Amino acid sequence: MKRGPFIPIVATLGFIFLYAPIISLVVFSFNSSKLVTVWGGFSTRWYGELFANEQVLGAGLLSLQIAASSATLALILGTLCAVALTRFRRFRGKTLLGAMVSAPLVMPDVITGLSLLLLFVGLQELIGWPAGRGTLTIIIAHATFCMAYVTVVVQSRLSDLDISLEEAAQDLGATPARVFFDITLPIIAPALISGWLLSFTLSLDDLVIASFVAGPDSNTLPMVIFSKMKLGVSPDINALASVIIGIVALGVVIATLLQLRRPAAARS
Repeated sequence: MKRGPFIPIVATLGFIFLYAPIISLVVFSFNSSKLVTVWGGFSTRWYGELFANEQVLGAGLLSLQIAASSATLALILGTLCAVALTRFRRFRGKTLLGAMVSAPLVMPDVITGLSLLLLFVGLQELIGWPAGRGTLTIIIAHATFCMAYVTVVVQSRLSDLDISLEEAAQDLGATPARVFFDITLPIIAPALISGWLLSFTLSLDDLVIASFVAGPDSNTLPMVIFSKMKLGVSPDINALASVIIGIVALGVVIATLLQLRRPAAARS
């Protein structure tokens, strides 16, 4: 059956629609002009000003620390929740737990951020913890909604896991903890990695929730970029976005190469 040009044309237009703005942003990051829409010649001055900007670098480092911490916390809590929902068939409150896990997935970020802010204020007045808003409250807030994504990812992997492997290990005398760490954990490791990376990305990209629970000395990178956008886009923001795009592209290339090497190693 002969294929017409419709599918290639639509695919090409789709890729142009997705990547043309990104390419233009990268190109204008090398613009020597202060006006982001007027080309003034090739220059790397804005990259130099970017790496000399202590505010942006500090916010970027803080965002990475928060993303790593919240992703790790969400991974632990989400995995435990997924195991409970999958391996324990019947227990009181299972339906409520499943509904509460799914709620953050569809809850607007404004509602989540406002509710967490009220929670932190109430806890501070009641027990004195947390003492003000800052890095800790952002980590807790991000782990709260990232936990739901981890639970869904890990739960789907556990549902496909052959439970007879765990039962065979228990028949041979393994304790439940030994079965989990020696059998279950290695099998669901790809799901754990995916859940952690997804949580890391969501935390690094979050603006709305962090704006509610952050303190005056805990501005994340999206908050700093948004504050600069209010005064107009500056060329150093283009440079910052280009650096982030380069890091993401490098990660995609490395992941692709690892996936291509895995079938080759399996054949050998």
